[in-house]
This record gives sequence, C-alpha cells and structure tokens, in this order.
Amino acid sequence: MNTLLLTLPLVASVSMVQQPPLTHAQLRDGAATPEAVRRWFGAANLAKGGVKTDDCTVAFAIELAEGEKDPKVVSETSGFTLPLKRVGASNVWAAVATLPEGTGFLWHIEVGSEKRGGGQLEVYTTPADAKYHDGVPKGTVTDMGVFKSQVFAGTSRPWWIYVPAQYDPSKPAAVMVFQDGSGPKNYIPPVFDNLIAKGEMPVTIGIFIQPGVFDGGRSNRSVEYDTLSPKYSEMLLTEILPEVAKKYNLSTNPADRAIAGSSSGGICAFTVAWERPDQFSKVLSWVGSFVNLQGGANRISGGHNYPVLVRQSKDKPKPIRVFLQDGANDLDNPFGNWPLANQGMAKALAYAGYDFKFVFGQGFHSGKHGQALLPDSLRWLWRK
Repeated sequence: MNTLLLTLPLVASVSMVQQPPLTHAQLRDGAATPEAVRRWFGAANLAKGGVKTDDCTVAFAIELAEGEKDPKVVSETSGFTLPLKRVGASNVWAAVATLPEGTGFLWHIEVGSEKRGGGQLEVYTTPADAKYHDGVPKGTVTDMGVFKSQVFAGTSRPWWIYVPAQYDPSKPAAVMVFQDGSGPKNYIPPVFDNLIAKGEMPVTIGIFIQPGVFDGGRSNRSVEYDTLSPKYSEMLLTEILPEVAKKYNLSTNPADRAIAGSSSGGICAFTVAWERPDQFSKVLSWVGSFVNLQGGANRISGGHNYPVLVRQSKDKPKPIRVFLQDGANDLDNPFGNWPLANQGMAKALAYAGYDFKFVFGQGFHSGKHGQALLPDSLRWLWRK
C-alpha cells in the first residue's frame, strides 16, 4: 500500500510531460515519428488531410487506410503538386514545401482518383516590424468595456484603446481607428510600437471598435459598415472620439487621423473619410467590400457605386490618402466580385488624381496579405 502511494505521483508526473511540438524542419529532414505528426496535426485533421504553415514553409499530412498509398497535394488553381512520403512504416504520409511569397491557391489531397481535405492556402513572410523586440518601448491596450451608442440606438459594442509608451499629454496625439477591433487589438500594437520608435509614424493612439449588436444578439455590422451614409462617422465623431478625449489629448487635424478596416470594415473606413475628409484623411482597406451589400430600398444604392462617385470628384478630389489591398481569389457572389470591385476603385482613384496605393495579390477574403503588408502600408499612409 505504501509503495503504491509513493509511486502514484511519479506515474502522474510522467504522464503529464508534454512532448515538444514538431517543426517543419524536422518533418522535412525525416526526423519526425508518426506519433509526432499525429500530435501536431490532430487526429481529425490528419484523417481528412491537413496543412501547417510557418510563413512560406508549408507542411501537408494525411493518414490513410490500410492498403492506400501514394497521396499527393494538388492545387486547383495553379500547377503546384507535391507527392507525400510515408512517415516510417505507418500509414501517415507527409511532405514539406517552401512556396514563393504571396502564393495563394485552393488545394486538396488526391488518393488515387479520390479528393480529400483541402481548402484555401496563402503564404507570406511575417515582417520583422510585426513582432515585439527587446528595447522597443511597448504601448498598452486597455479594455474599455461595452459602449452603448445613441447614434445606432439599441446597439452596444466592446472596444479597446492602445496608447503608445511615448504618449505625452501635453502634445496632441494622432489617432487611428480600426473596425472589427477585437482582432487588430492583438496584432497592431507591436507594429505601432516599432514604427513609432523608429519615427516612421507619429505617436498614435489606436482605437479598436467592434460593430454594434442589439440586445437580442442581432448584429448591426453590415448596416453600420456597408451603408453609404455619414451615420457611422457621426458615431465616431460625436460619441467615440469625445469619450477617448476625456482622458487623452487627441489631435483634431485630419492629417493626424487615419481609419482602417477589412472587408465591410474596409468600405466603412473609406466611407468615413469620404463623408468627413475634414476629420479623417487616411484610409487603410483590406479586401474592401466595395459591392452592393447594402443596396437600400431600391436595391442598387450600395458600395459598388463608389468608383463612379470617385470619378465624378475629379474636378475637386477630396483630401484623402487611400491604401487598398485585395487578392485575385477574393469573393465572387450575387453582391459583386471583390477583386473587380477593388480594381475598379483603384482605377477610379487613379483617374480622379487621388493619392492612393493598390496592392493586388493572389489571396482570398482574409486579412493575411494585409497583415503581411501592414508595416509598409502604415509607413506609406503616414509619410510626410
């Protein structure tokens, strides 16, 4: 009995030891065991065929049934193929490839004539300025709780504020507002830290806002973001910014104010600057939804009208600077074609003489390309 009691803690401690995670290099170099691959990918992913990315290095793996063999990864939109190799004597098959920067395609695994797994894949190198670095002053992110809007009556939304370490209450700080803020609040701070420390953007307070939700749980996101209206800018200017200004010294110069978003948040950012260029002069849009998501009563009053409106402003362009990003594999549905819509916006901005930049890649409707471009896009937006 005493021996059993003495050995139980030892058995428990051994069972709780976690194996170090597998790496792409170990799998590529043949140093991976079937058990390590199973732990890394997980049983469910391995059964259907899974993928793991590390910047532009990609690992694929699948576990086959007895008797099945020679699976290969096949791109559905390019000529890429990758034969998988058996891991040891198991039914686990895997391989690693390094893809060119910005590669984007649909993929699946072929086992004989059968297609398994698959999905969207796009790869980018994580910029150095998107990572925290020792010696760089770190800003702080504060959870501001839930904000209840009067402009969008009946809605509430969580929000957060980033304040850089260099903030000086005696000097007005620049402002940058991010839509769908729950994600950006996590990956924007190191970029701001690094660029502010280098003097490549001003001391800037970041405001991260979620779209409104009604008490019953119904989202107001598309109404707020996709409607061509000054109403969202009204909420920012009469509710959000005054609330932040109670505690922080914010610049009121439009040259010191930027606004950003992805998808519907991207067209929302453009709408704010379009409606109120006297308040916001810089726009960052990723995979912007410049399509007819909010067509109104006549069903044709949505964001697909922006290229025409921009072109018609040629004689008197609005004092705004716009960075657009999109990819060839973005959405195509009854509301519009996102790649064509963004290309149309870029052509319109060029025609009307606006200060703009458009980066078009192979990506899907995601923020991956935008995040890879983030340090450079902010440098471009905030340049003198």
